[in-house]
Amino acid sequence: MIRIPQVRVVDEEGAQLGVMPTPRALEMAQERGYDLVEVAPMAQPPVVRFLDFGQYKYELTKREKENKRKQRSITFKEVRLTPKIGVGDFDTKVHRAIEFLEDGDRIKVTVRFRGRELTHPEIGRNLIARFVERVKDHGVAERTPLLEGKSMHITMASVHKPKSHDAPDRKHAPDVIPADATAETPPAPDTKTVVEQPAAEPPAAEPPAAEPPPASPPKEPAAAREPVQASGE
Repeated sequence: MIRIPQVRVVDEEGAQLGVMPTPRALEMAQERGYDLVEVAPMAQPPVVRFLDFGQYKYELTKREKENKRKQRSITFKEVRLTPKIGVGDFDTKVHRAIEFLEDGDRIKVTVRFRGRELTHPEIGRNLIARFVERVKDHGVAERTPLLEGKSMHITMASVHKPKSHDAPDRKHAPDVIPADATAETPPAPDTKTVVEQPAAEPPAAEPPAAEPPPASPPKEPAAAREPVQASGE
């Protein structure tokens, strides 16, 4: 409930209606079917607007969630060195620290001493100075090297803006497509429908002519019988 006697009124279209008593502004809002919402309570006089209060709260909540999603907390990363670190390992640590700084994180560079190495703290200071020189384009030292117990450390802040959660990864596989990418479907080529006609069947082969039956051999004429003579007794 608005307890201020006078308010500056903005209607639902964003037009300025001027300063008027609060009861009058509330009456006008009800006549138009809206709620009287205080949008700038610190102004003199406070600014109110004709709004749908439920929709207004929904948009505020949605905007807050979107802002939280885009925010990214700055984390603290540590890079550990030793006085006898090799050149290759030192370069690897430098590259790793540059990646942290590019992401907007702070780093802590620590040099750990062992045994009699603690009697030569200048080695650690020189090592940290070299490290800071290599990453100076991505971060700045917040303090001078500090020796605590058996380790010496320094903190560095990034000069890059922290990346949001929506930022793409540093490396992608060559054949990986982001999930939110939409592939356009190429238009189908204008083709004509071709109806294939069935192939004509070859004419059926005529059956081979029947072979004539083999000619029977000519019959030999029967031998003439010789007359038999009757012999007399």
